[in-house]
Amino acid sequence: MKVRRTRYLRRGRPRAVLFTGAAGFVGSHLADRLLDDGYRVIAVDNLITGSEKNLEHLHDHPRFRFIEHDISEPLEIRERLDWVMHFASPASPPKYLKWPLETMRANSTGTHLLLELAREHRARFFLASTSEVYGDPKQHPQPEDYWGNVNPLGPRSVYDEAKRYAEALAMSYHREFELPLRIIRIFNTYGPRMDPHDGRVVTNFIRQALANEPLTVYGDGSQTRSLQHIDDLVEGVARYMKVEDPGPINLGNPEECTVLELARLILELTGSDSDIVFEPLPENDPTRRRPDIERARKLLGWSPKIGMREGLERTIDSFATTAAPAEPLTAARTAQA
Repeated sequence: MKVRRTRYLRRGRPRAVLFTGAAGFVGSHLADRLLDDGYRVIAVDNLITGSEKNLEHLHDHPRFRFIEHDISEPLEIRERLDWVMHFASPASPPKYLKWPLETMRANSTGTHLLLELAREHRARFFLASTSEVYGDPKQHPQPEDYWGNVNPLGPRSVYDEAKRYAEALAMSYHREFELPLRIIRIFNTYGPRMDPHDGRVVTNFIRQALANEPLTVYGDGSQTRSLQHIDDLVEGVARYMKVEDPGPINLGNPEECTVLELARLILELTGSDSDIVFEPLPENDPTRRRPDIERARKLLGWSPKIGMREGLERTIDSFATTAAPAEPLTAARTAQA
């Protein structure tokens, strides 16, 4: 039996956005931008990794509404939606290792339910994927047509494979139902509102440096990361919403540095007297990570504007005034994402 296709019409500027993961670090900054750009925002989050504090400055905004909800359960929205934007998922290694099944459900069942919601409303669908779909890459830098090197049974697979499945499912809806689609692959992003204890390399180092504790480097520190400031990511998302292309598109900063170089720079910028200590490299921790952003340059006219030194200075300033007291690292906090 032939599947009946839904016709999606260009209707000019979209107005209403259902936005999942809105109380997270990335989500809260994007909620700000969507409101600044004139959208109505229905923010959804179950708060297992997000925090309402990230959104409290928006609670009185006339075009903002917050719903506490687990998106792996059906969600009924009566007002017409122009966009369904799916950014909900634990994203740092300690968080998705703590909630492995919740992470997989958010990216499988949650993605499926939200795609159906987008079909029901004839809305565009925007999926936040990740550079983790490339795993520990054998191709460097990583373009969007690289299939990756992921261990499907390793501890990180609960996130890596869940995102790969979410991409495949979204693309299937795009092909089968002509659902307007955007997929981004987000590379390491940092900035204000990050959870100081999320276990990522930037937060670990800044928190430890400000507390004058030893900075923990896994392996010998020669593994590389490419770090983008949150403002650059938000700008890329905003531009992509105006371009009809399913993606995927890498959004990241191709400025690459070693983890050891990053540790030393954060010591310099904080003026900390902390030492650097070395621990064994975690299983499947990527040794090199750098985006090829040529598609983003061509399609969006986008490239990062904020250099690492400037971005880290902004982030350190925000941590110095808001960071919680230092918390010891546990065995779960052993991934230098």
